[in-house]
Amino acid sequence: MPDQTIPATPPSSEPQSGAVPTRKYVENKPPRGLYVRVFIYVIATHVLLAMMSLVVIAANSR
Repeated sequence: MPDQTIPATPPSSEPQSGAVPTRKYVENKPPRGLYVRVFIYVIATHVLLAMMSLVVIAANSR
């Protein structure tokens, strides 16, 4: 094993010709799946509350 390691790409002080400068990726929006899950949970909660209300109304009417 050699004592010195050779880097895969040598560092250069100037950008390569034709290379697009890399931009840092910043995620500033929540993932789309989060909106879908929240929507489903809200709908499911409303449906559950409506069904429970119907059960209570049916039980009180007897």
